[in-house]
Amino acid sequence: MNLRFRLNATLVLLPIILISISCASVSNSTSNGDSKYPSREINYNRAKSFLATNLTGLVFNQAQFLEWHDSETVTYRTNTRSGPRYYKVDVKTGLKTEAFNHGLFVEAISKSISDTITADNLPFQRIDYSTDFKLLYFSLAGRQWVYDIETHEIKKNIPPVNRPASSVLSPDLTKAAFIKEHNLWVRDMISGKETQLTINGYEYYGYSTNSQGWSRSNTPVIFWSDDASKISTYRLDERGVALIHLLETAEYRSKLHSWPYAMPGDTIVPMHERVVIDVEKAEITYLDTQANHQRTSNCCGLTRGADWADNQFNIDASLLAFVSTSRDYTNVTLKIAETSTGSVREIYSETDEPFFESNLTSRGVPNWRVLFDSNEFIWYSRSDEWGHLFLHDLETGELKNQITKGEWNVVDILRLDEESRTIWFTAVGKEENRDVYQEYLYSIGFDGGNLQLLTPEEGNHSVMLSPDGQYFINTWSDFTTPPKTVIRSIGGDIVAELEVADISNLLTTGWQAPEPFVVKARDGETDIYGLLVKPSNFDPNKKYPIINSIYPGPQVGSVGTRNFATVRRGNPNALAELGFIVVLIDAMGTPMRSKSFHTAYYGNMIDNGLPDQVAAMNQLAEQYEWIDIERAGIFGHSGGGYATAAALLTFPDFFKVGVASAGNMDNRGYTYYWGEKFQGQKIALSDSTDSYTNQAIHLLADQLEGKLLISYGTMDSNVHPNTTELFIRELIRHDKDFDLMVFPNRGHGYFSEAYNLRITWEYFVKHLHR
Repeated sequence: MNLRFRLNATLVLLPIILISISCASVSNSTSNGDSKYPSREINYNRAKSFLATNLTGLVFNQAQFLEWHDSETVTYRTNTRSGPRYYKVDVKTGLKTEAFNHGLFVEAISKSISDTITADNLPFQRIDYSTDFKLLYFSLAGRQWVYDIETHEIKKNIPPVNRPASSVLSPDLTKAAFIKEHNLWVRDMISGKETQLTINGYEYYGYSTNSQGWSRSNTPVIFWSDDASKISTYRLDERGVALIHLLETAEYRSKLHSWPYAMPGDTIVPMHERVVIDVEKAEITYLDTQANHQRTSNCCGLTRGADWADNQFNIDASLLAFVSTSRDYTNVTLKIAETSTGSVREIYSETDEPFFESNLTSRGVPNWRVLFDSNEFIWYSRSDEWGHLFLHDLETGELKNQITKGEWNVVDILRLDEESRTIWFTAVGKEENRDVYQEYLYSIGFDGGNLQLLTPEEGNHSVMLSPDGQYFINTWSDFTTPPKTVIRSIGGDIVAELEVADISNLLTTGWQAPEPFVVKARDGETDIYGLLVKPSNFDPNKKYPIINSIYPGPQVGSVGTRNFATVRRGNPNALAELGFIVVLIDAMGTPMRSKSFHTAYYGNMIDNGLPDQVAAMNQLAEQYEWIDIERAGIFGHSGGGYATAAALLTFPDFFKVGVASAGNMDNRGYTYYWGEKFQGQKIALSDSTDSYTNQAIHLLADQLEGKLLISYGTMDSNVHPNTTELFIRELIRHDKDFDLMVFPNRGHGYFSEAYNLRITWEYFVKHLHR
């Protein structure tokens, strides 16, 4: 139900609040009274046809689930017009063959599991292979199966040892670490034997606890050594950390959920007490270092894949390199620990304000590496405004030389070869006259010489190196060009061409590729990049409202991937079908550019890059007569919900309609893990204000003029509903009209639910069309 509030000032004083309730539904009317637009019924049906579920399967011959089976063999899946096909490629010869006889495989499935499955409707995507390619493993009908490629027989796959739930496998797959009753255990995946590694963990003071306030899991946060002999982890001290609460909607009595959740300015926050565990001996070595703040050296979260970030063992696990990050994110320190004694030596420390980053992509692997054999380390720094690599002496910490330099950014270190003293890495912004966000692969010497571009084709390149580092899988595309996948030698030469995606069926639906554009930011000088999406029946003689699909950063931006994609953030193609122009813009305050660009509104998060969004939309309206800038809307989820509310309050003359969902409306009530990085430490400025007052949406509630639909999930453990409810309280107090949708028992991820999409679309149709 869509709750539409209108309270007179006198009613606020009464104990009973009058609420008008109407059940939203898609209109079946054939006209909205304006011949410039198709009927609402046609628009809604067309919009639905451009959702991801309806576009799936319309792109053919795209290489998917690419994997290195070994250093000389690649396996992958592609969706052909005859159904899915699985291939293997001999890298040495470039020969591509089917990994197995698909007809016999389906025939075996039909006999053993289900006779409704055919070669063109296999209800699974991923297949794993035995080392000798004689067996393949897949999941179907809730079970695991194994297929003998030679005998064409299918059997239930019953592993000798079951993997524990929420466990982390060792690199050699022989052990699985898991948490039980606040302690860390390990199961031998060959014998099945379980060993308790720690014995003194308890609630709020347990080992490997995966609780970061906004993100909780039963999976342990650990880092295995390559030989599976050691684990780097911590004991998480949450004792005394204030609890946060949610009420689960239930029959008769609601259910209370509570857990520790630190917020900006809290004096008691979770702390990591670092340990190294000898797995065979079940012995703990406590590292002789102060407890670490719950931080990593780049945004956001503690893990990268299954690994605890900012950890690196040497080859025999006798030494552990790790990086600790200060609570305010300005200081990072590289340390080396002896795993047998726990002694710790500080190697190098850097302070960078307003915050340090070791990788500019959200949840990227920190770009530091210790070279134990040569007694050196690679360090990533933005000390010269751009993210670059530096070579240091491991004994003294002193700089030996800068490796990369220029007005561009290193993205990821992919490989280091100490023998040839070469680094392979991806970077953005180096190639002239190309989209500055496109990634390319390069190699360079440790001394900064012999920089080589290894992926020259224009586009955004993804790379997957072979285990021996001699080849790599390379896929590239851009906003309008579908992906092509090849295998290259490490020097960049193409040794095998795998697939070129076919989008002809997609185009027959009327789907329109987004149009990239470059305009100027608020300063009139800085380039900012974006996408413009038109309806499939676009008519340049008509005037269209313009809607901004926003995710403001600072850890990412609105546009997202620079690869070809049928669906993007906010389903812009679907929304455009309702008779709108939709834009996605990476404003200042987002990453992958200079440090000054990234930190543009540090300490003033209500900015959200909105002055750049407004400047860009105005420039587009000046360029295109078919944009009606007087009918501007905006919507977003999470950080985008916060930005949407801020847009209507701080630019009330520009944004007329907004849909704000699951927004962190006051970061004083959001996790300290995030807020203290991008808003800074919470500091009292007066008796009634602090350094977070300037970003609190509810304090500006009296400035609302446009139409605003707010929503939240009652069980959102990421962005707690409380900050939205504070905003709602103030809107009521100031007698403001607004609309509200509450999703009972929903967490943070309800944005793409059909009901939420529908009420969002209807809200814009109702208030922006005329």
